[in-house]
Amino acid sequence: MNNQAEKTLHQALENLRSWKDSFGNQETDSTLSVPDSNVEAILFDLSKRLKGNYPFHHPVYAGQMLKPPHPIAWAAYALAMSINPNNHALDGGPPSSEMEKEVMVKLSTFFGYGDEFLGHLTSSGTIANLEALWVARQSNPGKKIAFSENSHYTHGRMCGVLGVDSQTISVLEDGSFDLNSINPTEIGTIVVTLGTTGLGEVEPLDQILPWAKKHGIRIHIDAAYGGFFRTLKDSGLIDGTSWKLMPEADSIVVDPHKHGLQPYGCGAILFKNPEVGKYYKHDSPYTYFTSEELHLGEISLECSRAGAAAVALWATLECFPLKENEGFGPVLAKCRQAALTGYSLIVESDKLEPYKKPELDILTYFPINSSTNNVSEISALSKKVFEAGMKDQSFYLSLFKVPSSTFTRLHPQFTADEDQVTILRSVLMRPEQADFVEELVKRIESHL
Repeated sequence: MNNQAEKTLHQALENLRSWKDSFGNQETDSTLSVPDSNVEAILFDLSKRLKGNYPFHHPVYAGQMLKPPHPIAWAAYALAMSINPNNHALDGGPPSSEMEKEVMVKLSTFFGYGDEFLGHLTSSGTIANLEALWVARQSNPGKKIAFSENSHYTHGRMCGVLGVDSQTISVLEDGSFDLNSINPTEIGTIVVTLGTTGLGEVEPLDQILPWAKKHGIRIHIDAAYGGFFRTLKDSGLIDGTSWKLMPEADSIVVDPHKHGLQPYGCGAILFKNPEVGKYYKHDSPYTYFTSEELHLGEISLECSRAGAAAVALWATLECFPLKENEGFGPVLAKCRQAALTGYSLIVESDKLEPYKKPELDILTYFPINSSTNNVSEISALSKKVFEAGMKDQSFYLSLFKVPSSTFTRLHPQFTADEDQVTILRSVLMRPEQADFVEELVKRIESHL
């Protein structure tokens, strides 16, 4: 597929060149010229230096949330980037702006908002969450924004940026929020994470939603990592309860550069109520004159944004529908199956033990031997395995720190001789890992 994408990209660039030439032959200015020999040497050196990366493209890499975009996405991105449209205003990229609007309708429909919504792409999930919290502040001035202790650290950080008071909600042993620990009269918005970046946990929207509605509290869903798993809500592969309730939330964030097969520089924010657009209202003396239609920059905190990101996502969604049995569904199903298979293998292992059963495609576990009694010994073994795999390049994992009190509650046979325990974590976000996970577990066990 990569070779075909390269060939097709070359043909598409040639086709686009004829459009560029239709405005008249234009030679590149001499100040921008670089000798061919320099270009060749620099790109050759670059290709060597890029080999210093970990093999994000291969199923042996099961560390962080990293993988290359789909060839369709990078080919479409490269094609659009040869023009470099800016989706802040329609005159910065009429076609790419139109594609962004089409993409947002598809995402809104997918998450259950339908045609009446406000939303746009962003340069990242972080910025998308910033916009969601900014609207939360504007909607309920003086009120706090609350989120669980397992949520991404960006929420607390962005509350600091916005000058908003925040509150962390404790999570009880059954995974529910300790709603009795917060005063509802002080809270304006609660963030619910569907797919935490640490463990891939799906927070209980079904518990929080009725409570929030009763007290007039807004709900923001951070589905930056997990959002595309909504394709599996009716499949039986995941618990679809929270995913089916997503249309009840006031705002939703998803990160297409994770499970959406996109390059970095692509997040998305959607608001259920289009009237929040009033908070974005501003005027520019030179930007919005080419059309009476709404410009994307009029509903965004960001100004310049890569139109190529919209083009890449548009092309991807044309090839991969947001459906359970077609497009994204089968891809996510394989990622989920990889985690379930890995979990079963680790349950049966005499050298590894699962930390928790995965809810999505993030697998957590820890190494043991016949003399392992304390959490400090588990931490030492985890670090040993982590480093050994990287050293011989047989696998790439990540480490995850857990409070020892939480760990020993789940695994009471071990003694907490330190405050934290370090365990192993695998993000199985490549469909190829469904077939490779058995080999991955064998390789990990061979280092113990």
